[in-house]
Amino acid sequence: MTTISDALACLRPLTDVGSGKSLLDLEWVRNPRLQGSRAIIELALPAHANPQRDRIAKELRAALLTLDGVEDVQIELVASPAPEATAPQTRPIAGVKTVVAVSSGKGGVGKSTVAVNLACALAATGLRVGLLDADLYGPNTPIMLGLSEVAPQTVEEDGQQLLVPLESCGIAMVSMGLLINPGQPVIWRGPMLNGVIRQFLYQVKWGERDVLVVDLPPGTGDAQLSLAQAVPMEGVVIVTTPQQVALADSRRGLAMFQQLGVPVLGVVENMSWFAPPDQPEKRYALFGEGGGSQLATEARVPLLAQLPLQLPPEEGEGQPLVLSQPDSPAGVALQGLAQQLRRRLVTPC
Repeated sequence: MTTISDALACLRPLTDVGSGKSLLDLEWVRNPRLQGSRAIIELALPAHANPQRDRIAKELRAALLTLDGVEDVQIELVASPAPEATAPQTRPIAGVKTVVAVSSGKGGVGKSTVAVNLACALAATGLRVGLLDADLYGPNTPIMLGLSEVAPQTVEEDGQQLLVPLESCGIAMVSMGLLINPGQPVIWRGPMLNGVIRQFLYQVKWGERDVLVVDLPPGTGDAQLSLAQAVPMEGVVIVTTPQQVALADSRRGLAMFQQLGVPVLGVVENMSWFAPPDQPEKRYALFGEGGGSQLATEARVPLLAQLPLQLPPEEGEGQPLVLSQPDSPAGVALQGLAQQLRRRLVTPC
């Protein structure tokens, strides 16, 4: 006579394609019962496993029909209990007092330029500053700081290999651009991205830092979520341009950080106007105007700075604008941005 133990034994080999784990251990298949010649089983699949439902049902039916005396199989579809929501546990970085992120809704708005210049301007005020280039798909900060040809070193501490940041322009910097060949694409899915960001946070010899500026990739994706869930942040600066397209993307990015519980420190509007070098008193709004102010007003956060287009461009010369042209309109605006944020940050010890 077939027993429940027999039914469980015949179901034990059935597995989830993704994880390879037994359906019984996953509790997707449960509560087998025998009623005369009929075997009854409950099937409770989580949402991500629904594409396997037909296959699993077919295998369940075939397995149970091999049992002595079983002529019919009834599969009951039941709801899978939702996992209990748990708040992610953030962990501070040893030696780092404050983390500030710089983000944008879309690429090409000058986010990395703002992040690099902000870090250098903060360092010029006397703070000990680190710069983490978390834009893993477009790591440009080594070029901006003149470090693209320099290889980073590692040290061993407490049995763990730590990456040593490179020093330039008064800041300590780590970037994926230091670890890959020029032009090499980074083709990674979310879990790998998350792992590298955590390594850059916790497996780098940051030393004592008053501020760590994090240059995030554009958009609303895994990198932003990974950072928000990994480390407590003082807040995020949103970089946009006056264009309506950039403004729409920036709204999404700003709303994402608000939903994640990360304070939005304010908005920086880049490329606000262009002043010809020979006619600095003239201003031309090449990309429209008012976008940054509109976004800041909507979100009820400060408009921290409006940065003009300025020639020559600072990228690629190894000397950020705030250091090479501190008295220029953009240089002055970036220093003002740093002073505003410094008042929100910890004082040096």
